[in-house]
Amino acid sequence: MSPIDELVPILKKLRLSGVLESLDVRVTQAVDGELSHAEFLLRLLTDEVERRAARQLDLRLARAQFEHRKTLEDFNFAFNPELPKSKLLDIASCRFIDTKTNVLLVGPAGVGKSHIAQAVGHRACMNGVKTLYLTANAMFTALRAARGDGSYDKKLAKFTTVDLLIIDDLGLRPLQHDEPHDLYEIIRQRYERRSTIVTSNRAVEEWFPLFHDELLASAAMDRLLHHSHVVKLSGQSYRTAA
Repeated sequence: MSPIDELVPILKKLRLSGVLESLDVRVTQAVDGELSHAEFLLRLLTDEVERRAARQLDLRLARAQFEHRKTLEDFNFAFNPELPKSKLLDIASCRFIDTKTNVLLVGPAGVGKSHIAQAVGHRACMNGVKTLYLTANAMFTALRAARGDGSYDKKLAKFTTVDLLIIDDLGLRPLQHDEPHDLYEIIRQRYERRSTIVTSNRAVEEWFPLFHDELLASAAMDRLLHHSHVVKLSGQSYRTAA
């Protein structure tokens, strides 16, 4: 049995079996004199660190449940020169997550709100931030179903404890039944604890009537706007121009 054969069960026991993927290449480099002993070990362990980071990123992206793998690199800023590019790139740095600040993207359909929201979420995942994307309708539907099967608290916790929550298309339809209270509770529990991105075709002033209750609207919007970047997007629709 060769030393490599003996090494396999040891690596598996140490949960380092991924090292085997590049072991042959690194051994060849060392035998050919390209790597010293220390360099050989460094390269081998660096390979494993990079593999683990890639797996963790893939896992975060899968759990984020993006509709599309959108990035800022494939966003066409030139199409709509009215867009506040510098502001959006600053948001994409994800510093707002460190300060528990919210981002509200408002503007007409087709100007790229969903693309930008998911692209920022993608950046957040790359920075190690646990992210969840869903439309407002899907979020309310999930909570309504959870009320029915007794898992409401667990489902609500999923939305309130994730590091970055992205709610797309808020206000696309009027809120009904328990939805205003659900939205208030999500905003309340995330306030000054975690960051939220919300996109909407409605101006922020139009969000207040969604709650159907003046006091509830005031309590929710006061918290949501207290630490927020409100970014207004305008210009042509990408969809109608295509």
